[in-house]
Amino acid sequence: MCPADPASEQFKEPYERFIHQHLQYYGYFKDENVPQSPSLPLESWKSSCPVSKPGNFHKKSRAENNSNKNSFCSLMMETALLKSNQLLFDHPEGPGIPRLREPRNLFSVPNDSLLAPLWPVECEVIKDYIHHIEWVPPEPEPFYQPTENEMAPEVVGEDRGTVVYVIDPATKGTCFTGSRVGGSKEPIKSAAVSLRDPEDTTLLFESRFESGNLQKAVRVGKYEYELTLRTDLYTSKYTQWYYFRVQNTRKDVTYRFTIVNLMKAKSLYSVGMKPLLYSEKDAESHGIGWRREGSNIKYYKYNTEDGQTLYCLTWTFRFPHSHDTCYFAHFYPYTYTDLQHYLMTLVNNPLCSQYCKLRPLCRSLAGNTVYLLTITNPSKSAIAAAAKKAIVLSARVHPGETNSSWVMRGFLDFILSDSPDARLLRDLFIFKVVPMLNPDGVIVGNYRCSLAGRDLNRNYRTVLKESFPCIWHTRAMIKRVLEDREVLLYCDFHGHSRKNNIFMYGCNNKYAQERLFHERIFPLMLSKNIPDKFSFNSCKFQVQKCKEGTGRVVMWRMGIVNSYTMESTFSGTTLGNNNNSHFTYEDLKSLGYHVCDTLLDFCDPDRSKFQQCLSELKELLKQKIQRKLSELGHVQNIDGTWSDISLSDVESSTSGSDSSQSDGPPAHLLNMDEKDFNEKKKKKKKKQLRTRKERNELHQKLTLSQTPKHKKDILKNNLIARLKERSA
Repeated sequence: MCPADPASEQFKEPYERFIHQHLQYYGYFKDENVPQSPSLPLESWKSSCPVSKPGNFHKKSRAENNSNKNSFCSLMMETALLKSNQLLFDHPEGPGIPRLREPRNLFSVPNDSLLAPLWPVECEVIKDYIHHIEWVPPEPEPFYQPTENEMAPEVVGEDRGTVVYVIDPATKGTCFTGSRVGGSKEPIKSAAVSLRDPEDTTLLFESRFESGNLQKAVRVGKYEYELTLRTDLYTSKYTQWYYFRVQNTRKDVTYRFTIVNLMKAKSLYSVGMKPLLYSEKDAESHGIGWRREGSNIKYYKYNTEDGQTLYCLTWTFRFPHSHDTCYFAHFYPYTYTDLQHYLMTLVNNPLCSQYCKLRPLCRSLAGNTVYLLTITNPSKSAIAAAAKKAIVLSARVHPGETNSSWVMRGFLDFILSDSPDARLLRDLFIFKVVPMLNPDGVIVGNYRCSLAGRDLNRNYRTVLKESFPCIWHTRAMIKRVLEDREVLLYCDFHGHSRKNNIFMYGCNNKYAQERLFHERIFPLMLSKNIPDKFSFNSCKFQVQKCKEGTGRVVMWRMGIVNSYTMESTFSGTTLGNNNNSHFTYEDLKSLGYHVCDTLLDFCDPDRSKFQQCLSELKELLKQKIQRKLSELGHVQNIDGTWSDISLSDVESSTSGSDSSQSDGPPAHLLNMDEKDFNEKKKKKKKKQLRTRKERNELHQKLTLSQTPKHKKDILKNNLIARLKERSA
């Protein structure tokens, strides 16, 4: 509204007229008695309100400026437009339409400037910088072949052994109370024993670094050690992930490690999976990184003295060098600092920053940044931008599942590359990527939970924004995306500890006949693109009640048909030419590329692949259902409609981890409730006041009890006499 409004002429005072125009310009003036002039067309706006270029505005003469001050339009242009550095003009040589500047990158800093991880205040953290080189074995690493003669050592414990390393347990604090860089303010205590002399062969353990997990080591023989893993912080559960350092090694000596407090009844260690070993001397001298090592591997059950059932993992091995620094891990580590280093390389790449925007999605419970990447090529028009569909990907909701980060890394490497397929995908879609959903758990070395002591992948329906900020903001972000455009696919990357290969969990679209089996097409296409790694037969599509709080089911109920959990094994493949061999991190990074390749097949305008997969799915499921019905002794014709067939009766459950023990409010809220209860219990019970009737009765009793006996007789006789007089 640049020209003067005729309706404003009724205000005689210049100040009143100015205020009226000012309020009307910003939409605050709503006077029904004053007729509203229609908004001016664009051409009229341009002709009546020529916008001067910012660089030439202050070159006007003082007289010209004074004359323009009488015009409200010029005043608004000076204060609102030309003093803003967020406006750009499409036609710098003449009148132009102002538009908002594109938002700046989140960071504009060198690679060595990172946000230091925030630790809970009770955690001790060593200052050593831990870094591992990336190396791929020249040959596939085969599974260990059990001989059934493997030894199952009896658990000795610290009563008959010697504690050589110990840190505070996870349950030292009842709940998360605060965080700081470097963890505890107190001086770091020595957790390992001191060596008596240079000939002392005691191993020196350490795990107080990022993603490390080892609570105690007990020496039970000259070269034998029992290891106790730390449970997830503020819980007494979830021991699976381990990552620790060993020093003072000896070459050509057979050592035995036994982890004594695992909680899962089934494990991939029972079918050939080996632990990972990293030698710093090999990395420096030969460029060799993480490798699978171990013999005499056995996973077995034992009962504690208090009746608890736990499981042990034992294996023997040899260190490659004496006096070396080595690391052991459940899988290839990928820390929060590793992620930040990678993101900094993207931010500082000028080509990549043109189509990749890095933003903070939120802060975690400890205050660590949860990052969000938006990846897409600039659109030629607003219509083309609005027509783009969205793809949402996330990883590391479970901090111990590091394989999901390597899959995400491979996806980002490809989608941000200059490959023609990558450019095409960026032209077609907007990618919303959350590479690490649970940074707090990753930092402290948890396997499954956040610092709330709960499994985040069971809390996607939560309303507790402060307790589960990462999940709450992720869901809110996806809701906003759904308001603007269709989300073609949602996929949350995970790791699996009991099954080999790669597979997916989806959601049956049983209520929409026109989309029946469509949710199975993407996994089937992916299995065709990587038949030596991906097992379609392991994919499940049930929607179980216990999984209602997972990201997969919640996003499906929000309207995303293709909503998946992608599971990558900790072990390896049983398919193809390299069957019975372990995955390397390069195998998982290649999965990220194949996800992109399959997206192109899935969205190909030529729908022949889509229809071929749909027909194949119907035939596969028909055979599966017929086998199931024949086992049950039923005969049913399924050549017609599928609406009467329950696919859940044919498929088994998703066999995911049981997080039912993780249900309920976060640990700090439970602790607050317990404190309130104890405080109320300590308070004295308030004395209840008596009614008037009760007070009178009590007074009469006290009066009678304090009256002498002869006076009581006189009162009694007087009362009898009065009663006789009344009766007469």
